[in-house]
Amino acid sequence: MLELITLIESIDFNWSLLETCAVFFSLAYVILAAKENIWCWAAAIISVSIYVYICYNAQLYAETGLQVFYFFMAVYGYFSWSNNNKPLQISEWKINTHLLIILAGSLTTFLLGFLFSTYTNAKMPIIDSLTTVFSIFATYMVVKKILSNWLYFIIIDAISIYLYFSRELHLTALLFLFYTFIAVIGFIKWNHILQKNE
Repeated sequence: MLELITLIESIDFNWSLLETCAVFFSLAYVILAAKENIWCWAAAIISVSIYVYICYNAQLYAETGLQVFYFFMAVYGYFSWSNNNKPLQISEWKINTHLLIILAGSLTTFLLGFLFSTYTNAKMPIIDSLTTVFSIFATYMVVKKILSNWLYFIIIDAISIYLYFSRELHLTALLFLFYTFIAVIGFIKWNHILQKNE
């Protein structure tokens, strides 16, 4: 226990007001998404707009691109969830679809990682690319209310804790720790709704 306290005291926490705002709206997004609340998308638009700036300054270029993607998906998600003619229900994809996602995501991760490490000054290009590529798939799954999006995000969020902590974005690393727990809760909640609907 003493070692843990010493480690925490030795960390130079680098929390800014801007990062704090981004974290607040990011938490609001994921909590509201777990509750199937449409206002999650408004919180997402605010948080990702701030994170575009933060990630670019941290030289996490794949993450910067991901935040831009998140912005457009948040707009799309809002309109998709607000369609009163045919409201989306939670569903699940077949295992073959997930195997295809894992294969395509892995190949794309290594390609992007190679390009970023060769042609830019990106930090941690493989891990940055991994979290980015699979977050794109998982975010699309949130928009379509696919249950297993939460399983993807549990893994992505756990890896992102290390990614952001290593770039001295400690508050964002803490955010991803919370994301991991909320993703577990989101999976349990959505699974319960899916079972009830079936």
